[in-house]
Amino acid sequence: MSLQDKYKELTDLAKNLGVSNLQVREQDNVLYIDGAAKSADDKEKLWNAYGKLDPDFRGADVVMNITVPEGATTNYTVTSGDSLSKIGKVHGVSWQTIYEANKDIIKNPDIIQPGWILKIPLA
Repeated sequence: MSLQDKYKELTDLAKNLGVSNLQVREQDNVLYIDGAAKSADDKEKLWNAYGKLDPDFRGADVVMNITVPEGATTNYTVTSGDSLSKIGKVHGVSWQTIYEANKDIIKNPDIIQPGWILKIPLA
């Protein structure tokens, strides 16, 4: 079975998500998938799909180079015990960056509520 057959579900998802400049090639027993996703969420969907096909990433037979547009964000749902600092540390951005991107939701950066969906700018 070729790698393109093995990972057909992943490449089909990339096509369905509208990944632009999608290039899929097999070389030296590695499948290379390159392109530009419309959003960080789409990129994450691709990584999640790959994780289902190779849960421990032990195959070492895929290289995905999927970029996202500058200024792209991902969504994060606030859970109990979260703070902007804690969320920022996980995503590699400052709490101020998250606050600035969500001023329409957050009135006081010291008070966030579980269930809020925040935009997290990509680092």
